[in-house]
Amino acid sequence: MHENYSPREVETSAQQHWEKTAAFKAVEDASRPKYYALSMFPYPSGKLHMGHVRNYTITDALARFMSLSGYNVLQPMGWDAFGLPAENAAMKHNVAPAAWTYANIEDMKNQLKQLGFALDWEREIATCKPDYYRWEQWLFTRLFKKGVIYRKNGVVNWDPVDNTVLANEQVVDGRGWRSGALVEKREIPMYYFGITQYADELLADLDTLTGWPEQVKTMQRNWIGKSFGSDVVFPYDESTIGAAGELKVYTTRPDTLLGATYVAVAAEHPLATLAAERRPELAGFIAECKKGGVSEADIATQEKKGVDTGLTVLHPLTGQPLPVWIANYVLWGYGEGAVMAVPAHDERDFEFASRYALPKPQVIRLKDSESAYDDSAWQEWYGLKDDSVELCHSGKYDGLTPQQAFDAIVADLEAAGRGARRTQYRLRDWGISRQRYWGCPIPIIHCDSCGDVPVPEKDLPVVLPENVVPDGAGSPLARMPEFYETTCPTCGAAARRETDTMDTFVESSWYYARYASPACETAMVDKKAADYWLQVDQYVGGIEHAILHLLYARFFHKLMRDEGLVSSDEPFKSLLTQGMVVCETFYRDRPDGGKDWIAPADITIERDGKGKIIAATHREDGLPVTIGGVEKMSKSKNNGVDPAEFITRYGADTARLFMMFAAPPEQSLEWSDAGVEGAFRFIKRLWRAVFEHQGTGVVAAYADGEVSSAQKDLRYKLHATIQKVTDDYGRRQQFNTAIAAVMELLNTLDKTDTADSAGRAVAQEVLETAVLLLNPIVPHVTESLWAALRPGTQLLEQSWPKVDESALVKSELELMVQVNGKLRGSVVVAADAAQDAIQAAALANENVQKFMEGKPARKIIVVPGRLVNIVV
Repeated sequence: MHENYSPREVETSAQQHWEKTAAFKAVEDASRPKYYALSMFPYPSGKLHMGHVRNYTITDALARFMSLSGYNVLQPMGWDAFGLPAENAAMKHNVAPAAWTYANIEDMKNQLKQLGFALDWEREIATCKPDYYRWEQWLFTRLFKKGVIYRKNGVVNWDPVDNTVLANEQVVDGRGWRSGALVEKREIPMYYFGITQYADELLADLDTLTGWPEQVKTMQRNWIGKSFGSDVVFPYDESTIGAAGELKVYTTRPDTLLGATYVAVAAEHPLATLAAERRPELAGFIAECKKGGVSEADIATQEKKGVDTGLTVLHPLTGQPLPVWIANYVLWGYGEGAVMAVPAHDERDFEFASRYALPKPQVIRLKDSESAYDDSAWQEWYGLKDDSVELCHSGKYDGLTPQQAFDAIVADLEAAGRGARRTQYRLRDWGISRQRYWGCPIPIIHCDSCGDVPVPEKDLPVVLPENVVPDGAGSPLARMPEFYETTCPTCGAAARRETDTMDTFVESSWYYARYASPACETAMVDKKAADYWLQVDQYVGGIEHAILHLLYARFFHKLMRDEGLVSSDEPFKSLLTQGMVVCETFYRDRPDGGKDWIAPADITIERDGKGKIIAATHREDGLPVTIGGVEKMSKSKNNGVDPAEFITRYGADTARLFMMFAAPPEQSLEWSDAGVEGAFRFIKRLWRAVFEHQGTGVVAAYADGEVSSAQKDLRYKLHATIQKVTDDYGRRQQFNTAIAAVMELLNTLDKTDTADSAGRAVAQEVLETAVLLLNPIVPHVTESLWAALRPGTQLLEQSWPKVDESALVKSELELMVQVNGKLRGSVVVAADAAQDAIQAAALANENVQKFMEGKPARKIIVVPGRLVNIVV
């Protein structure tokens, strides 16, 4: 063993050994319990960032801990390889997305290997390879035949620059998330996954996910958004519309129906079209409404605007005419594209009615309050629907609670044929058509005679040509006859292949299952392997994936279950959402109003006594820079730390240790150069402790009688540490406190005399255990240290340390002694000492007597195992 710690030498040796021995290859083994640990797989952008390092280190620590604990562990890795970023990079570099992607995969794979993750690389997958997406095409054709997937026209977010459909979540402030272009609404044919068919099950099964954070489950419940309400039918006023008909809306508040003063329709609604034909001046407003996103978030934050069509419909209970407005907050693709407005009791309607001076009659009032209704300013109680309020100005419904009125009004609507009780979901079917090239081709053939025909299984996969360089003008597949020209598999006539590709969330919705049998050529997943490995026992990833990815993966798992591919109902048993890695930012203002962000490494900072930055200057010119605050590491803010450069300087184990020690996994981690140096020093300290111990010679076993009192205390500390670290890893998943406990153990070792033979044996036990306890965090250096402590054995073949309960039984205890609540001394007593003996020892303490000042003890309180408080 070398005297000095060399990260490069240690880590290279360990990684070569692991690769040579296939140390982390996972094989089904019915004789052992299994543990499937999985990090959300990365997009192959070309470079890892510190967020990746943290994510994968958390998962790796759990995997290694469970492996040492006797579990058969699977920890795979792959690549979420399709997507628009590859197309944009391909255009920038004039290279095919496939070539760019595969080169990035190789680079990132090498980076991951440098970090020492216990990954089974034989199970590696890339979602852009035909042997992967073949099976999602296969599932698509089956679901299409069953009607779970269908094609219809839909209003979508259209990015006119990227020439593609955007999901609602990809529209930010009315603009495309990538291009920044103003998003337009367009109606185009789309393929949809019928996720709403599974809405009830997706909602109900959240209650079974006891290993998931409540925050994530709440977000999914809100996204699914189950609500109870009623359809309400407003007959057309033929005197203004000129024809018979009806306008249907859905509301969760039929109890407020008597307060409706207008109805609002989307710009695409037939009544809006009719109004525009009669009044051409409405066309401009309608066109304006068709721009911007179609997400509820966009609608909620935008300024509410509308125009009166001059048309009216009739109130279903009173027969009174209500004006029809076109409003920009009504979405055509949601429900009926129309809403009833009750301005007095809906904040959005109140805002709209105030702007256009529409009436706001009160129909709800507080039962036991003098708070008066004021139609000039919204008050929170206006929207209440619990038993603290009752109906008013609603005729025969006056005095009813909202729920009583709900039931009574819906019953009257149903009796009149003007409505019906209905349960509705906020969740919408998942539109997966994308007008992009770099994605999985949709396996449908369009035939003039036979319609939309699924590609036969024998002709799968529909292979995406990989030698294409996009030019940004829509999907190149639509301009490639060699791709889209084909024949109908049903009638043999000339036909056209679908040129849209699937949303990349489809690939990431089932990859975890493919890892169970990535080489299977006869099925999407091998049922036997899937039944062994699934569910994923621990899934780790960012909270930003709480809704889309995690909801779609849950949905896909149920689809696969219903196809007989998997047996479980849910994909992920436990979920850990790690916090972000954040770092300070610095910048200088540019003359054009922009900012030049400066890397923290180029900044000299001055801190106050509490560690807060009070001044910062650029190292090149010594001039001040602006302190921008602590933000997520990103290229845009130039505050990232390159993992490759870090590993070259400190080694992977230091990166892993700092990441796991600086903060609990679910909290944000603030980068600290001082913290990094501290982690590096601790590893060197551990190395030196083993080196110096190794030089003391052969260590023999010891007998209990040979161990001194201090050495017994050291063993007590050792086994208390095993107990704590095991709980921190296994139950609490709080790695920072586990590391701190080992640090405290080594401090105790340093303070204990272990020079005799029994002491050396105890020190050997402590160091071996410390190495094993830290192995999940710093696997390279602990592998070398184990080889030094136990020559001829392999760390990965060892078992997790067990607590020696006898070591936790102390013969003596040190108790703190207080006088009137203030610490004044300590006493050592027998562990089984009687209470009067403990009191006598405390009263006899010289320092305690000093602070008692000769006064008698009025009361003596003994807290067993902890302290004695003397009240004088």
